[in-house]
Amino acid sequence: MTVAITTTPAGDILANTHEMEWLDVGGGSYFKVLRLCEKTGQWTLYVRMEPGASFQPHRHEGWGQFFIMKGELIYDVGSAPAGTYGFEPIFAVHHDAKCEVETEMLFMGEGAVTYFTPEGEIDYVLNVQTLKAATEGTAALDVSPS
Repeated sequence: MTVAITTTPAGDILANTHEMEWLDVGGGSYFKVLRLCEKTGQWTLYVRMEPGASFQPHRHEGWGQFFIMKGELIYDVGSAPAGTYGFEPIFAVHHDAKCEVETEMLFMGEGAVTYFTPEGEIDYVLNVQTLKAATEGTAALDVSPS
């Protein structure tokens, strides 16, 4: 039997995405949580978006980096087809982030992402603690705008 995530006392991590379950985060988007660090606030996700999936408006309270493995992410900054690396600086705001085809990406973040309601009010904050709670089944996430 293969173990989905292997760690060592020194801090090495091997995450076998083929052995991990998808975490449904709403609206046709799914996460595999690869790494959470409560000391630094860093987190790493493998993200899958079904055709037509989108993220609600949000602001990055820390930096984010992504690499599109498959499909295309379309957002305020432009089009990011497969093979595209992206960097999102602290306080980057994205009002429109979606895909038209099935899209998969590796996303690395630090700190929090604040999600907003259609009225511009804070809906919730995604960070290491909320991702941990979602993986433990004690909280649900919904990153979709609906």
